[in-house]
Amino acid sequence: MLMRVSAAAPALAQPASSTARLAWLDALRGIGALAVVAEHLLPWFLPDLRPYWFNLGVYGILVFFLVSGYIIPTSLERHGDVRAFWISRIFRLYPLYLSVIVLVLTLAWWVPVRGEVPRDGSAVAAHATMLLDVVSVGGVADTMWTLSYEMVFYLLVTALFLAGGHQRSGQLSMVFAAGAVVVGLVASGAVLVGGWPAYVSAGVFAAGLACVMWGRARTAAACLLGLMALAALLLSSRVPWLGTAVLAVMFAGTAIHRWERGAGGLWPVAVTTALVAIAPLWAIESGWWWVQADVWLTTIALAGATFAGAMALRGRRLPRILVWLGLVSYSLYLVHHPLLKYFVEITGDLRQADLPYQVAMAALALAVVLGVSALAYRFIERPGQALGRRLSGRDARGLQRRADPGVAGQDPGDDGVLRHQEGEVPDGVGDHVGQDDVVR
Repeated sequence: MLMRVSAAAPALAQPASSTARLAWLDALRGIGALAVVAEHLLPWFLPDLRPYWFNLGVYGILVFFLVSGYIIPTSLERHGDVRAFWISRIFRLYPLYLSVIVLVLTLAWWVPVRGEVPRDGSAVAAHATMLLDVVSVGGVADTMWTLSYEMVFYLLVTALFLAGGHQRSGQLSMVFAAGAVVVGLVASGAVLVGGWPAYVSAGVFAAGLACVMWGRARTAAACLLGLMALAALLLSSRVPWLGTAVLAVMFAGTAIHRWERGAGGLWPVAVTTALVAIAPLWAIESGWWWVQADVWLTTIALAGATFAGAMALRGRRLPRILVWLGLVSYSLYLVHHPLLKYFVEITGDLRQADLPYQVAMAALALAVVLGVSALAYRFIERPGQALGRRLSGRDARGLQRRADPGVAGQDPGDDGVLRHQEGEVPDGVGDHVGQDDVVR
């Protein structure tokens, strides 16, 4: 809904339009967040209701990564400030991320840290960079693995922006989609194994990001970081074809944004979709049910339809609950899986319980997860974002922009374009819990 404001109060106009224009992205994140929670809640609480004709986890991955691809590169281009971008990313992601790590490690005496996490310095190095999955290191919380691909995307986008190649989103999406097909044919897993990829990537990450943020050999450092991230994705990640396909999806999201602005066509998105659709055909031998052709294609179609439908409704009033879920979705993404583990540890295995009891426990668990997510957003995420804005100087620049109603852009005081989507992606693409599986 448009608001009429007087000339004496132009500062109120921009936040209102910014909120309206971003509501559909928040709603998408809300839908994705529900898919994430359902992916992990249903197998443990209501296994008979879990769908197998599509995969909730992969569906959420595709929706969230389309959102990231749609807005993150153009956010960087709009502000044109690499240092401010990375300060915003760090203070957006790390406060909650580190808090969840502390929580999981503190309660490890009760619910042990998952066995996929190395008990050595490589785990520390991989967690420090968030490049967990691309260096074949498990996260202390199950859902952290997808943050790896967000971080790879940020590094690549920064390098492309500084090197002047950021406008070729459509071509990049097709290249990565074709790469996913090729990688699926030739590589079933990591080529470089052991802890040293985590150590090397951590060293390059720290040194390169310092140069990027403080301007010393910035472009060269950004290109080195991008090459390092790409090499890790292809050579040391646990599922190389999936990571490559994820990047194709993210750049397809950017291509959609450029098409919307009249700066490109949609045909690269169509080509990317077709290539991503066939990318996992050779991974079926791994035994993952979600790469079966019917499940995979249905999941892709549903994710694409969800994004297109939300995009068609942009600017309209959307359900407030979905917008709110999108607002807290990063907290919801990171905290829900550990909390569900703790909940099941208290209640015991619910998979054979009576349906009314399962429903009651599922509702209670969901209420706990939503409540903790809201608290985490209020007391961890928001203060971290505010500190990031102060350190990057965006608060002062945001006030200047909002004083000029003719300047297009988001409300930097609310960090609208950068507050949301980079880490809210679902885990559990291989979390197929059956009646005989051990709940852990």
